[in-house]
Amino acid sequence: MTSWSTGFYIGNKLVGANSPVYIIAEAGVNHNGNIELAKRLIDVARKAGADAVKFQTFKAENLNTKLAPKAIYHIETTGSDTEQSWFELLKTQELTADAHRELIDYAKTKGIEFLSTPYDSDSLELLDDLGVSCFKIASTDTNNHPFLSQVAQKGKPIILSTAMSTLDEVRKSIEVLRQSGCNDLVVLHCTGSYPANLADTNMLAMVTMRNALDVPVGYSDHTSEFVNPVLAVALGAVVFEKHFTLDRALPGPDHRMSLTPEELEHTVSLIRGTEKALGNDTKEVLPGEKETRLRLRKSLVAAHDLERGTVLTFADIAIKRPGTGISPEHLQETLGRKIKYPVPADTILSLENLE
Repeated sequence: MTSWSTGFYIGNKLVGANSPVYIIAEAGVNHNGNIELAKRLIDVARKAGADAVKFQTFKAENLNTKLAPKAIYHIETTGSDTEQSWFELLKTQELTADAHRELIDYAKTKGIEFLSTPYDSDSLELLDDLGVSCFKIASTDTNNHPFLSQVAQKGKPIILSTAMSTLDEVRKSIEVLRQSGCNDLVVLHCTGSYPANLADTNMLAMVTMRNALDVPVGYSDHTSEFVNPVLAVALGAVVFEKHFTLDRALPGPDHRMSLTPEELEHTVSLIRGTEKALGNDTKEVLPGEKETRLRLRKSLVAAHDLERGTVLTFADIAIKRPGTGISPEHLQETLGRKIKYPVPADTILSLENLE
């Protein structure tokens, strides 16, 4: 099992609890089967600062029956089954093996990791042959144990999405992956609606999975708001994934719940800013506080003119800013001590003033 302290690599990036959040820009099928659009998506992901750009790899005939009905959101975005069947829609979104090779090479020239979700055994073999560094398993296959076993046997890191699943189903899936040879795993919390309402995102379930299953966790975001990227990082996500598009007005099922290029940049910025704000778990005086600590804290000061030999009492001492003298926490041990030499009123007391 992967150590939380050491993590594992996806390409040249370390993924784990002590590493920056690994950000996946999910291009998915938002290329609409057009390789030039796919390249532009890679450009956008790289410019936004994502660590990886991810597509989806499938053969429609291996994925759906020809009469499989569309989900409601597919109907809302692409029309009824009579206008275009789900199978026919999927055929327009396939990428050939040559297209995959071209996109992988293009991503390399741009300095961003190419990832893709295999949806069937043939697609898994293609991606493995092409040398992808990690496999993302979609929520639709969370309970597909035979396929999970096939993926795990490739010996590469796996990111498992878990929308539409119970904790027990996720536990069983992890057991299958572990038993089949998966050593490096991240489990993503997700809500299987497009877009997802904030009230349905149930972010604390991510923490539940981490604690109950002893596995690194992350979040695949289907919301339209910008709350959950921050919340996911604050709750300990090590991977964050979000759909994006070139234009939400483009035809296709996923564009409407995807980020625009500008919104993707904003999301990456929010995540990196949240990481900075979280810092570490040490309570200490921070570098930016040192000057204000001296100015805003208080010291023991002479409440009035003090003559040499005065034995200090409560009446002789006031507590005022700045905090450059004897701290008020040492008041009790300062009482009863003698003044070495005359001290004017409102003078900050230091150990040099005392016998």
